[in-house]
Amino acid sequence: MKIERVDLYHISQRLVAPFVTSFGPQQQRDSLILTVHGDGLSGWGECVATNDPGYSYETVQTAWHILTDFLIPAVLGWTFEEPWEVPEKLSFVRGHPLAKAAVEQAVWDIAARRDNLSFAQKLAAPYEEGPRTRVRVGVSIGIQPTIADTLNVIREKVAQGYGRIKLKIKPGHDVKVAEAARTAFPELPLMLDANSAYTLGDAPVLQVMDPLNLLMLEQPLGYRDIYEHSLLRPQIQTPLCLDESVHSVADARFALAIGACDIINIKPARVGGWTEARGIHDLCREEGVPVWCGGMLETGVGRAGQLALASLPGFTLPGDISATDRYYAVDITPPFTLNAEDSTIDVPDGPGLGVEVDRKQLKRVTLRQETFS
Repeated sequence: MKIERVDLYHISQRLVAPFVTSFGPQQQRDSLILTVHGDGLSGWGECVATNDPGYSYETVQTAWHILTDFLIPAVLGWTFEEPWEVPEKLSFVRGHPLAKAAVEQAVWDIAARRDNLSFAQKLAAPYEEGPRTRVRVGVSIGIQPTIADTLNVIREKVAQGYGRIKLKIKPGHDVKVAEAARTAFPELPLMLDANSAYTLGDAPVLQVMDPLNLLMLEQPLGYRDIYEHSLLRPQIQTPLCLDESVHSVADARFALAIGACDIINIKPARVGGWTEARGIHDLCREEGVPVWCGGMLETGVGRAGQLALASLPGFTLPGDISATDRYYAVDITPPFTLNAEDSTIDVPDGPGLGVEVDRKQLKRVTLRQETFS
């Protein structure tokens, strides 16, 4: 299959409410949408880099540069058989996994459409089990002004049908809010996400939350660290999850080898695409380590790809793949909705990603667009 043309869009959408983490607040969500064309078909990908180098060193501006000057020229005119050839094709560029993931997702999409398979079916081809038709999901709640506000948001999300709640924390906004949430919701699956806001010296603070029966504590220490997480893990009883630290199968293998975590959050964008994400899934499944799919405030394009990944058999914990209305009043694809009876979202079963982009809405939110052929 030959890639004949690539379209790249820089879009900006307003979130329905500010999303606050230890990095700070976010209300406007910029991202890049990429389309590859070939043999009469089109495939869509999303680059989840944002305006600020908080979660990742990549930004919308750096990703636009890497895509337009290096990655897109590399795949224009390229003939491929399968999407897992993309990582090797793009390996001449070091780093920049968010930009690479956008290209790879689009190639997975167009290849699945070529084969008349859903994205989930294409990903699940190596396994005896087919992909799940529904994926269990939770919701992530940003840092609120007060504990009372936090509890009110939790009540709202539980009433909507979410069966797992993740609370963002940071030093000074941790123990009391977690204790209040557990007191108010004694049976609710709760987890905390620190986004690398703590140091090993903060272990006593994290130990205080051990009696709260939390599902997990996600990425408390440095975003590049694996070793110090292995020192923290024996000091706390709460299961420890790695996110920002794991960028490859090799990172995951090292983390498991030195006992740095109990759980791994797999974000396909963070690890450079769905091929590497599936490899981490396979490794963790062999080792009996639970994994779940993280989120980056994606549009429906990225959300469809997340659902496909989370439908694989090793994903045993609810992912951060909330319904569309959690973030956007109007999206560039038809909305994903929550099945409130079991806190799941349906996995698209149409060819490729199984969603169609609303080109009129895409045009409304596009700040700049470029075509390469």
